[in-house]
Amino acid sequence: MRLIDARMRALTWLLMLGVCFVSGGATCARRDTTLQLPPPPPVLPQTPNLELVAAAVNRTSAIRELSTNTASVDVLSMPALPKLSATINLRKERDFRLKANLPIVMGSGLDMGSNNSLFWFEVPEGMSRLLYFARHDQYRQQLDRAVLPVDPTWVTDALGLVQIDPAQVLQGPVMRPDGKLEIRSALPMPAGTFQRVCYIDAAAGHVTDQFLYAPSGGQPIAESHASNHQFYVEHNCSLPHTVQFSLTPRVGEPLSMQIDVGVYAVNQILSGDPNLFVMPQGAANAIDLTTLAPASAGVVAPTHYQVPASYQSDTAGPMPYRGLVR
Repeated sequence: MRLIDARMRALTWLLMLGVCFVSGGATCARRDTTLQLPPPPPVLPQTPNLELVAAAVNRTSAIRELSTNTASVDVLSMPALPKLSATINLRKERDFRLKANLPIVMGSGLDMGSNNSLFWFEVPEGMSRLLYFARHDQYRQQLDRAVLPVDPTWVTDALGLVQIDPAQVLQGPVMRPDGKLEIRSALPMPAGTFQRVCYIDAAAGHVTDQFLYAPSGGQPIAESHASNHQFYVEHNCSLPHTVQFSLTPRVGEPLSMQIDVGVYAVNQILSGDPNLFVMPQGAANAIDLTTLAPASAGVVAPTHYQVPASYQSDTAGPMPYRGLVR
């Protein structure tokens, strides 16, 4: 029983650090402020049609690789947890690696990755490591009842690389009261047809917010909020340097985190590791996520974190989503 409890705590830690989370009303002390970048140039006319909006958003298709050694991860659901220093490397379509550690205890954090075949999360378990993994094809088959109710590609999309297929659009672009454009799309998957709502900057043409709704009942299961966009002249598109992720697990409390990026290397990988997108093999225990029922992860997320005595650490929550259009 103690082993099961420890692994469920590790999975909860994984949920908080690894994917996307919804704001559960938790408050936290203000952390370091990210340097605000100048706004990107306007590219859209005053009343753009769907084709113009999709073309503006899809400019990020020019970006095939992103890499940074200057990222930080802030778990907003656990305000006592210090920021984690992080590296991020991705290569479309499914190659992704994020490593985040406590700044004073290297190797104490999260290893999250993906390749064309599978994805994984590796977290501490006592003096060793615990690995969760799943094959993409198998996980998508059960996404409507999985412990993590999102596909891992959601992270890549939220980092600024989301694409809009006009053929999948159900509604929009519609001008919102806050001045942003709204587009609702259908996302067919083996587990059912999900719906995604994107809010788009009406002038600069980049996605600022995303909301994902489950096939059954239309309940919100994930959202992201991107800000502090930098315009990359060479690639004629913008990327956010601050992203809040959110997730509503099937069981347990809503959870939230934020990633801040200092500097991106675009269309290059800042690593010479030939195994960068290979699942690590050194974990003492490995668990296939497709074998876990949602009820087995029904633990309460920890609300306290014991900060090392020698460490000194210094947001507003994400904007609310609109109701599902009936």
